[in-house]
Amino acid sequence: MILFERGSRTDRITPEETRQILYSVLDGLGPKGKVMAIPPDFTRFNSYAGPISEMVYDYYGEALTDIMPALGTHSPMTDEQIAAMFGHIPSDRFRVHDWRNDIQTIGTVPSGYVNEVSEGKLDYEMKVQVNKMLMDPSFELILSIGQVVPHEVIGMANYTKNIFVGVGGSDFINKSHFIGATYGMERIMGRAKSPVRDVFEYAKVHFLKDIPIIYVLTVRDKDAATGEMVTRGLFIGDDFECFARAAALSLEVNFIMVEKPIRKCIVYLDPEEFKSTWLGNKSIYRTRMALADDAELIILAPALKEFGEDTAIDALIRKYGYRGTPYTLERTAANEELQNNLGASAHLIHGSSEGRFRIIYCPGEEMGRDEMEGVGYEYCPYGEMVKHYSPGMLRDGWNVMPDGEELYYISNPALGLWAHTDRFK
Repeated sequence: MILFERGSRTDRITPEETRQILYSVLDGLGPKGKVMAIPPDFTRFNSYAGPISEMVYDYYGEALTDIMPALGTHSPMTDEQIAAMFGHIPSDRFRVHDWRNDIQTIGTVPSGYVNEVSEGKLDYEMKVQVNKMLMDPSFELILSIGQVVPHEVIGMANYTKNIFVGVGGSDFINKSHFIGATYGMERIMGRAKSPVRDVFEYAKVHFLKDIPIIYVLTVRDKDAATGEMVTRGLFIGDDFECFARAAALSLEVNFIMVEKPIRKCIVYLDPEEFKSTWLGNKSIYRTRMALADDAELIILAPALKEFGEDTAIDALIRKYGYRGTPYTLERTAANEELQNNLGASAHLIHGSSEGRFRIIYCPGEEMGRDEMEGVGYEYCPYGEMVKHYSPGMLRDGWNVMPDGEELYYISNPALGLWAHTDRFK
């Protein structure tokens, strides 16, 4: 059921309008004695979920007893990040999700269904796991808050991904990511419906039907004139149709179709947001369908300090590297440590160019040549590369350098999906 929908590629929903809309919907739901909110973590700072969570707190006060950022496999938020994103909400309301331990299995997706949606590529069962707090019957309302935007694993982010990945467990996270990787990232990105989403929807319909979850979904965009993030759409409801309408708008707003394949692409990773290739490889995922064969993808990553945000996954990335689908599938079949961490295998596939284009990572002082080349990337120090391609001198989109060189610049790969018609059909 859709409780509210509004949006277009030119709409600008102001903070005050957002508050009025949200409060009107909450009024319609009636009084609630105990409420939980599940917003994204700091990696989705631009989602506007932070201010919306503040609005929820202002509305419910003491009844909003628990706020659990949807960490998934990410590192816990710091106190500084919580304050920056969630403003005046008391820090004692926040809970940390542990995707390996603090979970409850609520059902199983059968292997036959997985085999069907993966087109016969996979046939394993999947344990449907969520943080055990979600199963507490004393919660009268759970608000899942977040942004719908193109995503490499599931097609379009948010909705049930916020639950089954954001506050989900290792078995479901690993196996769902592997479905996406084996099915093919370029067949999934930008699509509301995908094999991964089908599995999520199966789990929702069969095992979450009695949990009082309402989804508050934004569609956001960077204003071309001011450079500020603006809300183009707001969708509130509890079903796939609500999400699908948000996804349709996101495809209009966040999908950039370039008129020709990009031969040189510069992507900047904001140091406040991107400290690992686990997150920073959005620079690869989101641009790959726009890159020409033999293109150069130069990733400016001044704060890069690790590969995986989880220590076990970091070790696996260092051991196996980003070496393409055939290599990764072969190693996964032969090594139990990858079989037990299929999300890592999926990430290794996603982070490879499959030999089609060059990937040149440019980290700051915390990552060196041996580390970057050890996982299969080319290396150049950040300080050296910005002498030639300074973010301060580039604008989003096409640029022509003083020597006549043409390149394409992206200041934040998390905000969109780039492609040309030959690779998005």
